[in-house]
Amino acid sequence: MSMQDLTEERIDLPPEYCLYPDMGCEFSPSCLNCCLPLCVYDEPGGKQALHKRQRGAEMMRLRHGEGKSVKELAAIFGVSVRTVQRALKESK
Repeated sequence: MSMQDLTEERIDLPPEYCLYPDMGCEFSPSCLNCCLPLCVYDEPGGKQALHKRQRGAEMMRLRHGEGKSVKELAAIFGVSVRTVQRALKESK
């Protein structure tokens, strides 16, 4: 085994043997203690999709919990009425 082979083996160590900063993301302060079932960076659509789902869930809560109208929700979230309708349909 050459010195190059040994160096390549060391580069591909399992995660538990690597030192790296666990900086987390805007959703969790630490990757190892994240509450998301799948990393936001591995999720199709990434952060934008997660934000849309969270916004849709909040719209649904305000619509059914507080009785807000679609127009009120559009004003609250700064989006069009059609966007609210689409978000409510997808959140069902």
